[in-house]
Amino acid sequence: MSKYNTLWNWIKENGTDRFQLTYFEIETITGFPIDHSFLTYKKELTEYGYRVRKISMKEQKVAFEKMVE
Repeated sequence: MSKYNTLWNWIKENGTDRFQLTYFEIETITGFPIDHSFLTYKKELTEYGYRVRKISMKEQKVAFEKMVE
């Protein structure tokens, strides 16, 4: 079980094709702040039908998009 499963499930249930979450919103969903390990864990998201499109450290946002089947 991944420490980001709560976030992955939230994204899957959201169902939106493309959207962004701020670091603060991710922290609210997961219960802990986003950290460098996110770069490793983000590959798990493909199992939920989504991928990370862009990470903006300057804006503190992560863009997600639904994968085309």
